[in-house]
Amino acid sequence: MEKPIYEGGGYNVLSEKEISQVHETSIKVLQNIGFEINYPPALELFEKSGAKVDYDQKRVYVSRELVSRCIKQAPAEFVFCGREEGKDIVVGGKKVNFGTGGLALYVLDLERNKRPGAIHDVAELARLADRLEYLDFFINPLYPHDINIDTVDINTKYQALLNTGKPVMGGIFSKQGLDDSIKIASIIAGGLENLQRRLFIGFISSITSPLKISSEHAEYIMEVARYGLPLATSTAPAAGATAPVTLAGTLVQQNAEALMGVMLTQLVNPGTPVLYSAVPITMDMRTMSFLMGSIESGLMNAAITQMAHHYRLPCYLTVGTTDSKVPDAQAAHEAATTAMLAALAGGNFIHEAFGMLDGALTVSYAQYIIDNDIVGSCLRTLRGIEVNQDTLAYDIIAKVGPGGNYLSEEHTVRYMRTEVYAPKASDRQPYHRWIDAGSKDSWKRAEEVAAQILQEPSDKIIPAEVDAKVRSEFPELVSVEPTGDIHWETGSG
Repeated sequence: MEKPIYEGGGYNVLSEKEISQVHETSIKVLQNIGFEINYPPALELFEKSGAKVDYDQKRVYVSRELVSRCIKQAPAEFVFCGREEGKDIVVGGKKVNFGTGGLALYVLDLERNKRPGAIHDVAELARLADRLEYLDFFINPLYPHDINIDTVDINTKYQALLNTGKPVMGGIFSKQGLDDSIKIASIIAGGLENLQRRLFIGFISSITSPLKISSEHAEYIMEVARYGLPLATSTAPAAGATAPVTLAGTLVQQNAEALMGVMLTQLVNPGTPVLYSAVPITMDMRTMSFLMGSIESGLMNAAITQMAHHYRLPCYLTVGTTDSKVPDAQAAHEAATTAMLAALAGGNFIHEAFGMLDGALTVSYAQYIIDNDIVGSCLRTLRGIEVNQDTLAYDIIAKVGPGGNYLSEEHTVRYMRTEVYAPKASDRQPYHRWIDAGSKDSWKRAEEVAAQILQEPSDKIIPAEVDAKVRSEFPELVSVEPTGDIHWETGSG
């Protein structure tokens, strides 16, 4: 079945004049303040391309012309492929896709235990993500504490690839881990050329705010670009700490940082599918806490979407994360308001929209279900109201006439499942039926939905012979097997 495409773009937080002001100020930053890059090959590449380079300060100053040239070389959109039918997504334009993300340290499981994340959680959450109809792509959402740091890259990405047929993306912990992950994906694809033809795995490498790329991440960015694989150059300026306290000032710096990521990829390999990448956050200046769920973060993500549309670049956004510690009313309203803003603005690749609590320090199984309902509401909003001869319903109004009802009409049966959105974790029964059913709140209902999904048998996404070939080349990959309930056991690998 063909996957529905949803488009936003109706909500504009910035005027055309304001977009121009942000752009022009960002160009001044790149030309006059410059960017620190602690990686000689990147400095040499920029200098060769016409940028001014101060090797003593490791500072790069780029011209307006070089920025413009690199933007034009980057794809305006690309297809991020699933490995199962109907799971490809188009990233770019004003097409809206929601998915997971983050790198949580803790898990809030279905027994309401908060504990360190483990590799079996990566597998379970990938399985859960595969079954949620409004979740479009899977980014590993946690750090598994039971895996050696040297093998985190391949173990997290392989468990994702084993358990979901949707597009997969993840961060990078080492150059070796990056290279090995690409080799594993190439084996699954039947060769590197096949992988490059159907892109089903991508990577995330960070730019440090303010205005800096570390040697490690510059190397990762350049390596992914050489392969021509999808890449997010994630930047996370915190207004008041690592960026100006004003939202407009943070947007200027964020824009300069995102453009620098685009430039580096295109100088290495023009045409690399790079995302204009943004993770802007605010701070509570009273407590010095970083805030992921603030409405201001939602506004900045909507504005960033407009900047990406201005450049005709696909964008990577961060909304739906909440600062609440549990799946409560705060979690719901913070996730819903920021997600809706990004959807209405036309954000392309909206990550961390599922499961993230406590400022993305904790990932919750139940919140995955609640967020699926929230994203479903966002997408229903984008679908809008269909107006045509049949939906205007003049003939059926005339047939029923004054004083009648529409319950038994074929027109009602035809549209009743598509006109009104039905979330999974919400309760819409009369009060007495809710009492009789156990007075369950949305958190409890979401836990039950998640448990049911995880108890269902799942098909093998990677054939046994391919799995055997991968494991023969990478014996450090762990085995994660079902135990009969909703948990998994991790083998020694």
